Amino acid sequence: MDIFSSLHLSRRRLISAAVALPFTASAVRAGDASLSFDDLYGKFGVLGLEFSDKVKRLAGQEISMKGFMAPPLKAEAQFFVLTEVPMSLCPFCSSDADWPDNIVVVYLSEKQTFVQPRQTIEVHGTLEYGSWTDPDTGFVSLLRIRQAEYSAV
Repeated sequence: MDIFSSLHLSRRRLISAAVALPFTASAVRAGDASLSFDDLYGKFGVLGLEFSDKVKRLAGQEISMKGFMAPPLKAEAQFFVLTEVPMSLCPFCSSDADWPDNIVVVYLSEKQTFVQPRQTIEVHGTLEYGSWTDPDTGFVSLLRIRQAEYSAV
């Protein structure tokens, strides 16, 4: 192989690597931003369950999470509850003290058609934690995914 052939081959490898790098980096970021129900809580403290370090680290960031859609209160709602297991009734709480440890409230970026409760879905949106009361519904939540979209898996 002469010097020009090896230069051409090296340049081709360099260009291929440069083109692939952004896709590799985004795949790693997407993998890091995945959250499961097992990841939500770190330990049980004197005040009850405490959010995990992973939840605290990912707060304010784009995440993805898989689960099931609990039946919404009304068909035109712009939010729903993501549950770890399929549910026949929506697990709404009157206070954050009653908050089940296997649900996440999902606020959609726009209205979507709801799916059957036994259909696995994947939600993408911005993670938020801490007690918050929805001013429109009075629903109290500890963990939310905002500006979300979902799709059947």
